[in-house]
Amino acid sequence: MTVQTNSADRRTELTLRGVIIGVVITVVFTAANVFFGLKAGLTFATSIPAAVISMALLRGFKNSTIQENNVVQTIASAAGTLSSIIFVLPGMIMIGWWTGFPFWLSFAVCALGGVLGVMYSIPLRRALVTTSDLPYPEGVACAEVLKVGAGEIGSDPAEGRAGLLAVIWGAVVSAVFAIVVATQVFAADVASYFRLGNRGATSGFDFNLSFALFAIGHLVGLSVGIAMLVGAIIGWGWGVPYYSLLTHDVTTAAADLAQATWSHKVRFVGAGAIGVSAIWTLAKLVKPVISGLASAMAAARVRKAGKADTLPRTEQDIPIGLVGLVTLACFVPIAWLLGYFGSISGLGDHVAALAIGGVAYVVLMGFFVSTVCGYMAGLIGSSNSPLSGVGILVVIGAALLLVAGIKPHVSPDAGKALVAFALFITSVVFTVAAIANNNLQDLKTGQLVDATPWKQQVALVIGVIAGAAVIPPVLDLLNGAYGFVGVAGAGPHALPAPQAGLISALAQGVITGNIDWSLIRVGGMIGIAIIVLDEILARTTRHMRLPPLAVGLGIYLPTTSTLMVVVGSVVGWYFDRRADRTAKPETTRQLGVLLASGLIVGESVIGVAIAFIVGISGKPTPLGLVGPGFADAAIVIGGLAFAAVVFGMYRWVWRMAQTSEA
Repeated sequence: MTVQTNSADRRTELTLRGVIIGVVITVVFTAANVFFGLKAGLTFATSIPAAVISMALLRGFKNSTIQENNVVQTIASAAGTLSSIIFVLPGMIMIGWWTGFPFWLSFAVCALGGVLGVMYSIPLRRALVTTSDLPYPEGVACAEVLKVGAGEIGSDPAEGRAGLLAVIWGAVVSAVFAIVVATQVFAADVASYFRLGNRGATSGFDFNLSFALFAIGHLVGLSVGIAMLVGAIIGWGWGVPYYSLLTHDVTTAAADLAQATWSHKVRFVGAGAIGVSAIWTLAKLVKPVISGLASAMAAARVRKAGKADTLPRTEQDIPIGLVGLVTLACFVPIAWLLGYFGSISGLGDHVAALAIGGVAYVVLMGFFVSTVCGYMAGLIGSSNSPLSGVGILVVIGAALLLVAGIKPHVSPDAGKALVAFALFITSVVFTVAAIANNNLQDLKTGQLVDATPWKQQVALVIGVIAGAAVIPPVLDLLNGAYGFVGVAGAGPHALPAPQAGLISALAQGVITGNIDWSLIRVGGMIGIAIIVLDEILARTTRHMRLPPLAVGLGIYLPTTSTLMVVVGSVVGWYFDRRADRTAKPETTRQLGVLLASGLIVGESVIGVAIAFIVGISGKPTPLGLVGPGFADAAIVIGGLAFAAVVFGMYRWVWRMAQTSEA
């Protein structure tokens, strides 16, 4: 490692203009992400689009640097993560506890949980980023985009131009494809649902024609892709047919029965598998986390001895002592918030127990989910990390503790108040998880572009505060304009908010005692079996692994989110294998990574634009050019076009690599 120099100290990194640009992008992207997430049940990563916008805006400044652009995307990335609170907070409306989103209460939940997530991720950086071999697909992709924009790819100018072309044309092609999909001339996915026999068993598949998901598959690699495929086979090859067969329902349409079975049965199996895998992952990370904390303590001693200049720039986190003080400072208002909410909920006689026990739950569960979410983000990317699965585990834990500690001492009519409190404390922990899910991805980008960690960590806190200020008014606006499905008085265009509905139903199920624990137990047993198989593979093979969390994801996530990732991982593996037989394998593989990065950029930027158009127009398909009668043709045309574009783009990148070698 090199020692920090004075010239490095003076380089442009954390600047006022960068902060302003980052905050503006955060405000815009957060609003779009909240609407998109409530409507489709998915949020999109904003780091790469923010990096592209930042490079375009800062290009005119002579002293702008790759590190300054990195700070902008770090601030703006909070939009893609803090907005995930929509997977929990609307549940307060759905259970009839709130009629709107009180600004200061909602802001405090997002801000305090978000800052706590930043603080928790700082000691985890050394364990999960610096000394880890996790792929961090979106972090790597964002770094590659920043390097291309700064002209730092390749020492050969021809290689640099080839890399820039790969990103630009990848972005253009995926953006154009996404626009055509929005017109409905190309189908958004290729799906089929069918019955197995005549006794009610159903199954199906759904290939989302998404270049972003395909590119993430290329970046995560074959092992993760195969593991997700195994999970999808368990979920849709066994789970959906088995549990749908038990219903003996032969009248409901196959697609509706399959989706209902997956949503109400198989997802809980997946949550159980994720829970067991998460505990196993945390156990394996105990040693590196302790090592990371020891390293942070050593850095603090060096700093205290007045030798901070001897620390490499890439090892300069926010001092661990300050991290501890900020963490403790967050616990005080969180305790007040929990006590206040308990008091206004009619649970005033138990305010002390709710506040103290709640803070203890936030402390312990917050660190647990930070570690697990950071690992999952490193494994498959922030966009595909199943935050709602973590939310399921958190709300079940909170509800169980309330049932054991509070429910026996309150009147029977306090059930709704207990459900509301379970959702409220889950919102705090969930915000911690969401931010940690993203922060380590950003810190990986920073590591790859030689950024200063503490400046990124300050930028993350700024992004959290900006995002927390935007979310409550946007939620209130959407609640007033559309409402949520299942809520009395909601209009015909009510937003589904599927995760919030599921998590609030779980809280009610645990507290009223009618949850089906057998599903979670089955998932736990599957998780244990996969862990054992993965350990056997680790000891008997050189490269093949079956990451248990990735298998759990494959069970829990819909096939629309997993199957295209599997396809991308296989294509990426084949491309890299062929690259190994060239004269410059590293250059060829890097062009493949840059192409994948561009594919993510284009679709993400268009996703933001289309979300705004949908919000402004109030129409679900404002760009639609054809009617439902074109659906079958759109599937054929879209599927063939997708395959042709994949083949053409990889062939073009391959030829560029050969030309560069020549």
